[in-house]
Amino acid sequence: MKRNIITTSDGSKTIQIEEWNEQYHSIHGAIQEANHVFMKHGLLFYSELVSESKPISILEIGFGTGLNAFLTLIEAEKLELKINYVGVEAYPVQLEEIKQLNYIDLISKKHETVFEKLHETSWEQPHPINSDFQLEKQQKFFKDITAENTFNIIYFDAFGARVQPDLWTEDIFEIMFKALQPNGVLVTYSAKGSVRRAMLAVGFTVERLPGPPGKREMLRATKHSVK
Repeated sequence: MKRNIITTSDGSKTIQIEEWNEQYHSIHGAIQEANHVFMKHGLLFYSELVSESKPISILEIGFGTGLNAFLTLIEAEKLELKINYVGVEAYPVQLEEIKQLNYIDLISKKHETVFEKLHETSWEQPHPINSDFQLEKQQKFFKDITAENTFNIIYFDAFGARVQPDLWTEDIFEIMFKALQPNGVLVTYSAKGSVRRAMLAVGFTVERLPGPPGKREMLRATKHSVK
């Protein structure tokens, strides 16, 4: 499928799959969406709930361009958090495409080496990106995730249900529920009724939150008890 680099409304670039008319990030602003959905309502929300200083474990569903990982690393530095980050991606983005993105210029030029390291490290094994951020990239389908009671936060950033409905089913959210520790949270840009119902069906408590630019709502799901 043909892939193009396009510029979103906040000036940040993303990858578009032409055949699907689908993007890796919102056309209304790639960085704005990531900050609103995954940083504000995911990382920052969860970090305010916990008092202990142990590492926060994050699973990203759709590692993609590495934008969410990059922003998480920078936020973790500010908040003095230790992060264990696992990014799952079935079809890794090519380095040639990564080099065409402008996240370093728009977010933090001093972290240029770090952003490059996120993409250059090998897959299937953990790597320290800095002293407080460990990354493991796993190339697999989301249905093949077997982790249980492992993660505190899930960034659910898969392609939309319009083009890949099989990624937004009860079966997938059952895997997500099992992967989270009790009181863990899952955040996603989606607010579809079918997605919310699938989350509720597997045991999540689900809340609708104001969405990022261009979207009225988003969802945050919490695992309040062990199923």
